[in-house]
Amino acid sequence: MKATIWHNPRCSKSRETLALLNEAGADVTIVEYLKAGPTREELARVYARGGIAPREAMRKDAPALASDDAALDAMVANPALIERPVVETEKGVVLARPPERVHEIL
Repeated sequence: MKATIWHNPRCSKSRETLALLNEAGADVTIVEYLKAGPTREELARVYARGGIAPREAMRKDAPALASDDAALDAMVANPALIERPVVETEKGVVLARPPERVHEIL
């Protein structure tokens, strides 16, 4: 199974999720989103596929925004606002918090 993880290697939850993917034998593509931020279109597609509202996909300490469009714009401008890790497989997309949520799409 192929999986893509939007990963921050400094985040313990992201590292735990990556370990779960590796333990499951997934062929993992790692996207270090802080180095190469996603486009607005990528964010919108992934969140739509996962049924995740962009405002819900922002870090809890991010400023409250009035709309999902504003949230997408903010995350593109500052990828550190993206809650992580985001994992995508052919079965769907999850915001893997807690990391065990990744099992829903394996």
